[in-house]
Amino acid sequence: MIPQKFSPFLFGLILSGLMSLLVSGISVFRAAGLGHGFVGSWMDAWLTAWLFAFPVVLLVAPLTRAAVAPLTGTLLSRPPVGNGTGRCVDSNPARALPL
Repeated sequence: MIPQKFSPFLFGLILSGLMSLLVSGISVFRAAGLGHGFVGSWMDAWLTAWLFAFPVVLLVAPLTRAAVAPLTGTLLSRPPVGNGTGRCVDSNPARALPL
């Protein structure tokens, strides 16, 4: 099992891998069609795209979270704290979720 502290890194790895796989496949298909060598061209384009996408996702994710927080009413500066009852301690009880 991978430790939870690596969750953002693993999330970025998987997200960037899947998105770059999809987008590069569509791009190669539109540019060259499904002819001979499609898969090889796709994999080459995918690895190049992933090389750029992964660090970009890691850098942009915190900025995106910060931009989404005010839109959803999420507090980024003060995460909820557990109180030993299995419920979150928050100033708004409607947002309390199980830990």
